Amino acid sequence: MNEMTARNEKRTPCESCPLRKLDHFRAFTGEELAFVSQFKTGELAVDGGATILVEGAHSAHLFTVLSGWGFRYKMLDDGRRQILNYVMPGDLIGLQGSLMGEMQHSIEALSPVTLCVFERGKLNRLFENYPELAYDLTWIAAREERILDENLLSIGRRSALERAAYLIAFLYQRAEVLDLFSNSRVAIPISQQHVADTLGLSIVHTNKTLKKLAERGLIRWAEKGCNVRDIDGLLAVSGWEGLREPKRPFI
Repeated sequence: MNEMTARNEKRTPCESCPLRKLDHFRAFTGEELAFVSQFKTGELAVDGGATILVEGAHSAHLFTVLSGWGFRYKMLDDGRRQILNYVMPGDLIGLQGSLMGEMQHSIEALSPVTLCVFERGKLNRLFENYPELAYDLTWIAAREERILDENLLSIGRRSALERAAYLIAFLYQRAEVLDLFSNSRVAIPISQQHVADTLGLSIVHTNKTLKKLAERGLIRWAEKGCNVRDIDGLLAVSGWEGLREPKRPFI
């Protein structure tokens, strides 16, 4: 059974967090690092396919993704699913539930995921005493809104081929700056059903669309996901300029 498992005995010290080594993220001051180390209460290990947070849930915690892939989604009563966005290392989840009382969407793990756990009750101390970290939370929320804006534009105005090219290019560029394609992984760990549920297309239409991208030599669909063969070609098809992001914060 896929599940979430508490794992406090293997807690990664914030001082040696592997994400801090990446140029993609801004550095903490010594004071900020000390606070975040106290703010963090432990870690959770999540199996691929497990639900991390469910719509309507009340959570006493916030989480930062330390490793792995996941996605945010909403469901209709008849079981139809809309994937809203994807989460990767450094992304904060659960903020909506902390500030609004309950989650308005669910989050599922695409692969095995490790989460840093933060106690919601200490969030006020962050806002009161650490204005730079408070600004970081605002930046993170604004970034999520910007991503959702682009996704809505894609669903509303891009063609099926443009939508698929945009999604794959977006996921590839996000993963690349996080160094997720080092070691043995070269594929984006999504299925064609995930693509269909993100783009608002039927699985048949999605399959035909992805075949067109493959025939152009832009992608190759593998057993464990999608390999990008020509990122510039994907950007050209999508009509998207690609990610233009400064050093970003994380908690």
